[in-house]
Amino acid sequence: MDLGFEEFYSSIDTVVMGRTTYEQVINELSPNVWVYEGKKCYVATTKNYEPDHRVAYISEDITGFIKNLKKQQEKDIWLVGGGKLIDQFIKQNLVDKYIITIIPTILGEGIPLFLGENPEIQLKLIGTKTNDGMVELMYVKR
Repeated sequence: MDLGFEEFYSSIDTVVMGRTTYEQVINELSPNVWVYEGKKCYVATTKNYEPDHRVAYISEDITGFIKNLKKQQEKDIWLVGGGKLIDQFIKQNLVDKYIITIIPTILGEGIPLFLGENPEIQLKLIGTKTNDGMVELMYVKR
């Protein structure tokens, strides 16, 4: 079942992720197939990687880089996971839409989605979806 992913995926043309998420994708989740084929992909990292035609490694200020990129984009930019990465954008109030999916599993530990000392950002609920016990919440800035 698609659950709206294809519609969402067609609304973006750029994927931005942190180093940890990138390494998880290439080493664990999809080591043999690049799952973001056809999208511009950027990895925020200070680590030196061998060149890869699928991604561009950004070691400069990622929020400044994306601010400039947003001016050129026709479609949306997807911040893929990583509390450290997303935190930089939240602190500068650069996230336009939050899509948060609650999966009914108690982990006991993990990486928080929202780190501390964030500005207050007023959100407006624009939609919900449920499937198999999961709840997706969609918010935009007020």
